[in-house]
Parts: sequence; C-alpha cells; structure tokens
Amino acid sequence: MRTPRFPLNVLYDGSCVVCATEIEHYLRIDHGENLVAIDISSPDFDSAPYQISLADFMHQLHAIDQDGQVFKGVDSFWAIWQAFPTSTLYGIMGRVIQLPVVNRLARIGYWLFARTRPYLPKRHQCESETCRIHQKK
Repeated sequence: MRTPRFPLNVLYDGSCVVCATEIEHYLRIDHGENLVAIDISSPDFDSAPYQISLADFMHQLHAIDQDGQVFKGVDSFWAIWQAFPTSTLYGIMGRVIQLPVVNRLARIGYWLFARTRPYLPKRHQCESETCRIHQKK
C-alpha cells in the first residue's frame, strides 16, 4: 500500500456518534490541514463524482487521496494516521496495524463494528429553524 498524497478526503457518516467523534478528533489535531472531512450523511452529499455508491460509503469508512487512491475500513485509519508523521502514537499504530496478525484482527474488529454501527445512537440533526432556536438555549 502506497502512502497517501495529501490532502486526504475522509468520507464518514456524520450521523454516527462514534464515527463523527473519531473524525472530529483527527481534525482537531490536524494542524497541517492534511485531512478534509466529508459527511456522507449530509443531505447534499453526492456520491456520483467518486464512482462509489452511497451504500458502499455507508458500509465502511473511506479515505481518498489527492491521486484518487482509495483506502477503505482499516486501511482508511492507516491512511489517516499517515497525516501525523511527528506523532509517536500514530506512527507506532501505523506500523503495528501493518503486522499480519494485528492487521487480520483489526479487520475482524472493524467488520464487527461495521455490522453493529447501524444500531448505535445517531447524532441529532435538525434542519428546521425551531430546532436551531432550541439548540441555542
């Protein structure tokens, strides 16, 4: 797997509390602006330009680099971690996730997460002015 060329588009389900929290964490520490988060649950998201179906995007995390290289699932996390070369923790995680046994276990764990993700709590998304008023209180 080739190291991604940045910026890296990270296509995630923003309505999933776990998914959104994880991606927001990476965005907070991405001082090099290597990551661009794209919420696929947004009503104006269009999957057509990516030639990947919305169902495929919803099935697992995707990251697409500047050259169009697509990373999916566990490989997406590896690609995201490459945005933090000075981070010892992410550097170690990036090397460890490539170890055959660890990689296989991570893929199984991610597969299990992906199967249960639809049942996890959703973020409240409100489009009406009434909700916006209540959210400000």
